[in-house]
Amino acid sequence: MRRGAWCLAAALWSGLALAEAPDRTVGWVEPVTLMPWNLPFEAKLDSGALTSSLDARDIERFERDGESWVRFRLQFDDEDKGETFAMTLERPRVRRLTVRGAGGTDDRPVVLMDVCVDGVRHEEEFSLRDRSEMTYPILLGRRTIGHLGRLDVASTHLTEPGCDGDAPRKPHRPDEEASGDDGASEAHEEKGETDGAEASSSSAAEPEDAPASE
Repeated sequence: MRRGAWCLAAALWSGLALAEAPDRTVGWVEPVTLMPWNLPFEAKLDSGALTSSLDARDIERFERDGESWVRFRLQFDDEDKGETFAMTLERPRVRRLTVRGAGGTDDRPVVLMDVCVDGVRHEEEFSLRDRSEMTYPILLGRRTIGHLGRLDVASTHLTEPGCDGDAPRKPHRPDEEASGDDGASEAHEEKGETDGAEASSSSAAEPEDAPASE
């Protein structure tokens, strides 16, 4: 029953995404740039996941002026230069989600980050977790994919890398996040890497990601 409900929700989302998405086709792996630092990454685009995910280390939760904030470390290995880039960021926590795994449940903070795809900056929600054992440091879920274009799961690298300083920016729209089917329980496996869709509230737990085998 739950699988049938999820399939119906996915079909409805696909129709809406095609109607609202830009006239662009993206592959299941694309070059993205984390802004405003112009950090290049390879990202996996996965329609089996709802919320996008960002590799974050040393995650700390704290309060500032009565609001929930998150402090975390970004780490980027530049294989061409043989260098490791790391920096600590602080962001307001926009919500949290609970993910269910073999070891129990895990609450993950969600923050807003700017990511550039094919020359356009998108302010998107990202859940924070240590993805050091995953193949890709960034996963773009279907909320973000709906802003990018049509997903071609048989292709990769259909977009141009890089982002100019005057690139157009599309701000986050909370009303779009509220319309998603956050309660659906999804386990999606591709290329040995499982990235389950994630719930938008602490009351709905979702499957945990599994490390990549690549």
